Amino acid sequence: MNAKQRQFLRKRGQTLIARYQIGKLALTDEVIALLDKALLAQELIKIHFLPVSHPQQTMLIETLITKLRAEHVQTIGHRVILYRANPQQRKIHLPA
Repeated sequence: MNAKQRQFLRKRGQTLIARYQIGKLALTDEVIALLDKALLAQELIKIHFLPVSHPQQTMLIETLITKLRAEHVQTIGHRVILYRANPQQRKIHLPA
């Protein structure tokens, strides 16, 4: 992903509501499955990390990126934006 595409996704991500929260239970298989389905359906999601999980937040983000095969778009405070293109039906068309 180049800088122009990342900027495009950051702009779209600003208007998103953080519909998913990760707290003290961190990343369970159910949470990973839920986020995987969300990325498949929406391609761009915003996740809110509760302050309880803050000490491990960087490690949790890296784990999410790896397990979900997603692209890290942006992290601001306790919120992270992830992107993964849907291979069958793309909803977000990135600039070249």
